Amino acid sequence: MTLEAAGTAPISASAIRMDVAALNAFMENAFPEPRPGALPYVVQAAPGHVQARLDPGDHALRPGGLISGPTQMGFADMVAYMLVLAHIGPVAMAVTSALNYQFLRPCRPGPLFADAHMLRLGKRLAVMDVRIWTEDAAKKPVGQANVTYAIP
Repeated sequence: MTLEAAGTAPISASAIRMDVAALNAFMENAFPEPRPGALPYVVQAAPGHVQARLDPGDHALRPGGLISGPTQMGFADMVAYMLVLAHIGPVAMAVTSALNYQFLRPCRPGPLFADAHMLRLGKRLAVMDVRIWTEDAAKKPVGQANVTYAIP
């Protein structure tokens, strides 16, 4: 059953169905036993935008003391998932159909932040831009992802 068939308004990039608290609660239930620091949490949610934070532990470091590529890409994917959920509601089976990640500079250890912006939200696909940065005061991104999600 689609959301429209269930009697709710059509999905839209101009309105969210889940706020910060609902998104964080959903993620905790959907991923109940992650490693400490492995689960990001939403800091802000607004139409077309989600900002999240990840506090990776030592397990996320690669040789050389930098945050690993898989950690960065996983974070980008999770934030994109949270952005999709914010707009379509708690539909667990929305899945990644494409992810292209660009490493822009070394990712030093510490908290990571991400801004995800909805580029297109259709009935079957959502396309997003995700920028990741560290606590750098200039907020220069360490990575950028284009992420597409398939919506059931």
